[in-house]
Amino acid sequence: MVLKARIPESEFPPLSTPSVPTLSRLRVLFGEYVALTKPRIISLLLLVTLTAMLVAAGRLPPLLEIMLTLIGGGLMAAAANVLNCYLDRDLDRKMSRTRKRPLVTGTIAPANALRFGISLALCSFLTLGIGVNLLSALLAFSGLLVYVLLYTPWKRNSPASVLIGSVAGAMPPLVAWAAVTGSLNFNALLLFAIMAVWQIPHTLALTLFLYNDYSRADVPVLPVARGIQSTQRQILVYSTFLLGLTLVPSVLGFLGPLYGLGAFLLGVRFIQLAYAELRSLGVRNDLHLYKFSLLYLALLFALMTADRFIHVLGHG
Repeated sequence: MVLKARIPESEFPPLSTPSVPTLSRLRVLFGEYVALTKPRIISLLLLVTLTAMLVAAGRLPPLLEIMLTLIGGGLMAAAANVLNCYLDRDLDRKMSRTRKRPLVTGTIAPANALRFGISLALCSFLTLGIGVNLLSALLAFSGLLVYVLLYTPWKRNSPASVLIGSVAGAMPPLVAWAAVTGSLNFNALLLFAIMAVWQIPHTLALTLFLYNDYSRADVPVLPVARGIQSTQRQILVYSTFLLGLTLVPSVLGFLGPLYGLGAFLLGVRFIQLAYAELRSLGVRNDLHLYKFSLLYLALLFALMTADRFIHVLGHG
């Protein structure tokens, strides 16, 4: 009889078990999906949505209505950003600013990102359509379609794509107005026009700041296609037009003198920065102009809200 040495149990090869993601890996993956939605962009859109709701209502709307509108609008904006990342992943690979996005690094598969974006859009439409009203849902969804199906592919072919992008980016005031009133009117369209025109100098300032990235990726944004000085002139032209447009609500009596004075001062400062950018003679201050444009929009809509509530209290 031959005795065989007993092999210690610890030396047996372990049975294969499916790998279970650790909590830290799940946290990282969650962060990557959040990054696809570009949350910093969404935060400004939600601020505009909230203030436009207050302006449209002239009072504080029901809390549930506010929450559902913000959730639905935020989900639709997130969906648009995710789908934009999906479609632009080849360009993102060429740009230093976007090389670490999840679809470039491979931490999220393109098919998963596509499913994620579509799911967000569906959740948004259901939230707005059922929880708020159908008009707000349709407006939000139309903004996504314009951004994803028109602006994103056209950006590769023409600097005029910024005009299409301005339409998509200006949908939040319309969604907010429809959520509160169930309809649209001239005042709602005026807020839409203000935000659409603001988008142009805001976006052009960003393309100036990221000129090297866009040039490297061969994306024909205005400074790449027409030159830096041409872009600077366009910023000055549109910021001047924006000043005139923002004064219209006060002239027509839709908003009062507090808003009118604030809009004038903000607009003058915007023009000053745009003119300084044009006269900089090569020492550009694109980032400062871009950051001011963000502050400008937030303060402008905050002024609308303050003016509207002062008016209501004065007649209450």
